[in-house]
Amino acid sequence: MIYLFIFVSKIVEIALGTLRMIIVSNGKKWLGAILQVGHAMVWITATGAVIVGIQDDWFKIVVFALGSFLGSYVGCFIEEKLAMGSNMILCITEVGQQKLLESLRNAGFAVTVISCTGMEKQKEIYLIVVPRKKKRYVVDILEQYDTNCMIISENTVPVYGGFFT
Repeated sequence: MIYLFIFVSKIVEIALGTLRMIIVSNGKKWLGAILQVGHAMVWITATGAVIVGIQDDWFKIVVFALGSFLGSYVGCFIEEKLAMGSNMILCITEVGQQKLLESLRNAGFAVTVISCTGMEKQKEIYLIVVPRKKKRYVVDILEQYDTNCMIISENTVPVYGGFFT
């Protein structure tokens, strides 16, 4: 029974720690602090259970490590499903993709267009800030209208102003 407790505690602890780190990086400091309290409480309980009698029962270490492994995966999985935060999508496309631009804007996305010069010809860069939950939807629109465009996505935290859905 102690092995199950250690295993489950480590899954919960590492998942909380992973979520906390990602939540704080998205600017939610108070929620991150609350998750840290839970993380610390679970950590001390699980670690204490492992340390008691560790010389006589090395299997606790194995269970502790396996729980850590699975907890990391579970934390990432949960965060991926929550999809908190936003992405800046940069799309480098041919000049004159008016239907693509209209489609993005009709779908409710603000698009800033920058004219630029590519290696061989003129290009346009579309800057689109979207909630992470809508990233795939925007990428699908981009790929539907321009299969040769270059799409770059990075995590971002909007600071001030602009149009943000």
